[in-house]
Amino acid sequence: MAGHEMRAEANRNTQARIVADAERLVREMGYQKTMVADIAGILRTSPANVYRFFRSKRAIYEAVAARQMEEVETTAAAIASEDGEAVGRLRRLLAAIHLMNARRYTGDEKLHRMVATAMKNDWKVYDVHVERIICIIAKVVDDGTKQGVFEVSDVVPAAKFAMTAMSRFFDPLMIAQSANKPEPTLDQMIDFVMGAFKPRAGTPAKIPRAGEISGSRAAGRGGG
Repeated sequence: MAGHEMRAEANRNTQARIVADAERLVREMGYQKTMVADIAGILRTSPANVYRFFRSKRAIYEAVAARQMEEVETTAAAIASEDGEAVGRLRRLLAAIHLMNARRYTGDEKLHRMVATAMKNDWKVYDVHVERIICIIAKVVDDGTKQGVFEVSDVVPAAKFAMTAMSRFFDPLMIAQSANKPEPTLDQMIDFVMGAFKPRAGTPAKIPRAGEISGSRAAGRGGG
């Protein structure tokens, strides 16, 4: 291995150690109370050396959040790639995303709060996560359309609508806020989403584009 390759490997290992130690401290102390100096102390180095690998505290915790979100993405992608009818896969997929996020809230509340912060403050890592989940959902919807069990003309907008409909069960903040609200249940919400994709008599269900929605609203106002 050439010298620059060895240095690159060493840098990757150091970055991974920083992220792992940061995650451990977040679990113990919480996101707001954990300082870069605390991470440096575990690594037996200086904060300045930590900043060689991450430009800011937020960058470190974006990496921690990304690792948590990647676990959800990996599980979701595995379900989406299974063989068999898309109806069952989509149901398992939506339920799995909720259950993984809910378990994090109940089992790792401090870590979950950090992920919720990423969502609330529009961290780029969360935007990337949302796009990946939408793509995974879209794959299953597309499979279902090809199998004839779904009727959707445009799978990406359909996946976005499904993601929005499931917000109460996907969003860490909303999971916490809705914990004591009995309905809709997870199964009821999944049934609602699945029902929107079911075949209907006539032409396939058309998911309107944003421009079409705004256009119809404008027409409605003009005719009112």
